[in-house]
Amino acid sequence: MVSQEKVEAQPFADIFDEDEAEKSFLLSKPTCFVVFGKPGSGRKTLARRLAQIWKCTFIEALEVIQENIREETEDGLKCQELLFRGQSVPEELVTKMILKKIESPEVAHFGYILCGFPSLSEEYMTVSQQIEKIKNLKLKPDFLINIKCSDFDLCKRLSGQRQRPDSGQLYQKNQWDPNVIEKLKKMKDELKEESEEEQEEQEEEVIAEDPFEMSKILPELVQRPEDIRENAEERVKIYKDIMLHPLEDLMAEQDSLYLIELDGNKQPNDLFKNIYTFYYYYFNKQDELFRVLSSCKLIANRYRWRRSRWGQACPVALKEGDIVMGIPDLAVSFLGKMYVLSSSDALKAFMLNPRPYLLPPMPLPPCKVLVFGPPLSGRTTVCNLIANKYHGKV
Repeated sequence: MVSQEKVEAQPFADIFDEDEAEKSFLLSKPTCFVVFGKPGSGRKTLARRLAQIWKCTFIEALEVIQENIREETEDGLKCQELLFRGQSVPEELVTKMILKKIESPEVAHFGYILCGFPSLSEEYMTVSQQIEKIKNLKLKPDFLINIKCSDFDLCKRLSGQRQRPDSGQLYQKNQWDPNVIEKLKKMKDELKEESEEEQEEQEEEVIAEDPFEMSKILPELVQRPEDIRENAEERVKIYKDIMLHPLEDLMAEQDSLYLIELDGNKQPNDLFKNIYTFYYYYFNKQDELFRVLSSCKLIANRYRWRRSRWGQACPVALKEGDIVMGIPDLAVSFLGKMYVLSSSDALKAFMLNPRPYLLPPMPLPPCKVLVFGPPLSGRTTVCNLIANKYHGKV
């Protein structure tokens, strides 16, 4: 007898087809961050940089207020009216706008980086209640980033800050103080003997601004009231009394692999490099891989973008039960496929969050049924039965 040969599985075969991989990505949760730290520790700078690199949504109180005012939303008009009167925006309204932003379609697709929440103000909610809100979010944070810095170093740095009133830009002491700049010049001369690559890196850290340009704007720089040494020390004391212990409890509950603690004495670029290295080498998730691939115009030579499975039909219109052909000028690419939208509103909705328009049972061919008959013949009953059976609208 001839023995039947066993068919061995191919070791390098991909067991997932393209549709399953795309569906897995569309169902995946976007990466979300929360950044903590003492006042003036550089939370906002780091969070904004992370949001730019990872294409996440940067969520912070001032940013959310300005966005609502620009878009003239109901909450934005309230904020604008209060600010015109010289009043501050109430904490309740700020918290409402932040939570509404976290639940927005673009955040559901891109994820978020939350900064400045919980806040020190307990006018509307206590710090513990704000932390409970974070724990109960639909999109829970994946990473907690804590910037640590000693009180002495932080207050010293804050008291050395100066601000340019017209632009609002802040300058550290090593950027505006002539004596410190002179010392840094001497250090630069001593570093000339080192290799060119190391010298360039250290020059970037040592002198962030052109000394000649700084001499022009030096008379314009002012010290903010909150940066005065006594006020800075008071802010840090309030943070330690109100915020520190609840945050420590939150971080104690977090998986240590997803808790990143950074040295606040380092430059913002160094802090960002630490996070990037940590995330890339330990948690290089599938959504990040897909995001990188989807940003490429050509995957390989002679490999062009393909149309989606429903051709030139608009996916946003299909979701609403209509077949509308898209306009070529409103075409976008996502995960290696082309999608043609039918209007600017559809394009905006698709770019904020394409997932609802791509997940099964999309594309769902629409079917329109007209039921008619004499009065009391059961038209309404039949309509409701058909709608319930096929998930339609009456």
